[in-house]
Formats: sequence, structure tokens, C-alpha cells
Amino acid sequence: MPESIGYLILIGIIGLVIVLFFSFVPVGLWISSLAANVKVSIFNLVGMRLRRVIPSRIVLPLIKATKAGLSLNVNQLEAHYLAGGNVDGVVNALIAAERAEIIELPFEKAAAIDLAGRDVFDAVRMSVNPKVIETPMVSAVAKDGIELLVKARVTVRANLERLVGGAGEQTVLARIGEGIVTTVGSASSHKEVLENPDDISKRVLNKGLDSGTAFEILSIDIADIDVGRNIGAQLQTLQAEADKNIAQAKAEERRAMAVAKEQEMRAYVVEAEAEVPKAMAQALREGHLGVMDYYDMQNIKADTRMRERLSENSAKSITDDKKDKG
Repeated sequence: MPESIGYLILIGIIGLVIVLFFSFVPVGLWISSLAANVKVSIFNLVGMRLRRVIPSRIVLPLIKATKAGLSLNVNQLEAHYLAGGNVDGVVNALIAAERAEIIELPFEKAAAIDLAGRDVFDAVRMSVNPKVIETPMVSAVAKDGIELLVKARVTVRANLERLVGGAGEQTVLARIGEGIVTTVGSASSHKEVLENPDDISKRVLNKGLDSGTAFEILSIDIADIDVGRNIGAQLQTLQAEADKNIAQAKAEERRAMAVAKEQEMRAYVVEAEAEVPKAMAQALREGHLGVMDYYDMQNIKADTRMRERLSENSAKSITDDKKDKG
């Protein structure tokens, strides 16, 4: 009885070891690699487990690369995986470049492009099959003041040599927009641009706008040109309005100065009138003015006021009669 219990315990231990072995060591993956003629030892697979590397992320891309005729090894793929790269994407890009037969892409360059945050597989496809990107509507004004709204289609091809550190699509679009604005702005009339829209493409393309970018511009085609606002007329209108406001302000300033001058002169008159009684009193005391002369002057002033009132009443009567007749 004790012997049977010992046998059972031994069988249980052996079974547990076997289960742990097959769970820790990917035997199925090892067999797949042998069937694909890819040399990956059991110790390499165990080492991947210890280094916290998922073996399938290394072995399956290695099998794919070997079947495609690429010469890669486990250490290259594992180092790229540990650096945070996309091993499967790099292998796909290498296979695509190999099949294209016009692109030379070593593993080190593909890994560098991938670690730089670029999609290396998409870059290889764009190198073989150029991509068309469309600019937004670009507003440009010719010398005659007419606004033109221009939209362009740009055919670009990925430049693998400048993909690491090169500027992206947004930079290319911004440069093309700047070139469109410069070209249209140098035209003497918007009609010239409408008659020869290909001049925009030629001038912008000759500026070398793809320098320092991750792309090579193959062609720039003008997709649409619309006539916008008359910017020159609007600016002239705004200038005329500003000139009018300035003239009105200056006229108001002159009016205020005239009113102030008038008030000043009236003050002088009042001051002078205030001196008259003093002068008359002085003349009476000194005998230069007689009493009868003074009364004659008062009579003249009274007669003058009476005539002024009669004239005002007469003018008012005439105005009232005209209103009644009307």
C-alpha cells in the first residue's frame, strides 16, 4: 500500500513537470520552425521566455522572412522587439522591398525607420505606388486685387533615405500653399492665372519644395480655381472710409476751434462794453461830455432798439403769412 502511494506521487510529480515544461517551452512553435527549416533551438525559446519576449512574435516573422528568401537571424529580430519595434511590420516591409526589386532596404534601415515612429511597410508601398494628397483651398490675391481660391493635387513618393528625420505631409502641403500664394501674387492679373493654371504647377514644382522632407514630389496638378472676392476694391473702400473719418475729425476740430474763438471774441466785446460806463463817467467828470450829449446818446440807443424790435416783428409776420398761405 505505501509503495502504490509512492508510485502515484511520483507519477503526479512527473505529470506536473511535463505540464510545466510544455507550458513554459513552446514545443509547437519549435516544431513549426523545424518544419520551415528555420534553426531555432529549444534553449533560444526558453531564453526568450526568461527575457520576457513572446516567442511567436519572433519565430513566426522569422519563418515568413526565411520563406521569402531573406537572410535574418533570431538575434536581430529579438533586439528590435526589445527596443520596442514592430518586428512583423519590418519583415513585411523587407519582403515588399525585395519583391519590388527597385528598392534597396537593409534590415538596419528598416528597423531605424520603424523605431522613428514611421510605418515602414506603408513607406515601402508608397515608394512603389506613389500617393496623391490634396491641398485645402488656398486663398491668393493677384496684383489687380482679385482673390483666387486654388486647390491642388500633389503626387508624392516616399523617400526612404530621408524618412528618418524628414518632415511629413503637413510640411509639404504648407510649402505648396506658400508657393501658390507667391505665384498668384506675382501675376499682374487674375486672368493670366485663369488662362494658364499650369504656370502655378511649373513654378511651384521648380522651387524644390520637397527638400528636407520624407517625400519626393513627382507632380503638382491644379484641381480647381475659383474667383473669390475683390480684395483690392474692399481695401480701397476701407481706405476711403478711414479718410472720411479723418476728414470729419479734422473738420470737427476746426469747428470747435472756431466756436472757442467766437466765445473768446464775445468775451472781449463784453469786457469792452463794461468799460464804456466807466469811460463816460470819466468824460463827464472831466468835462469832455455834456449832460445833453449823454441824453442824446441814450435817445439814439432807445431808437435803435425800437427799430430792431419792429424789424423782428415784421419778419415774423411775413413768415406767419407764408405759412398760412402754404
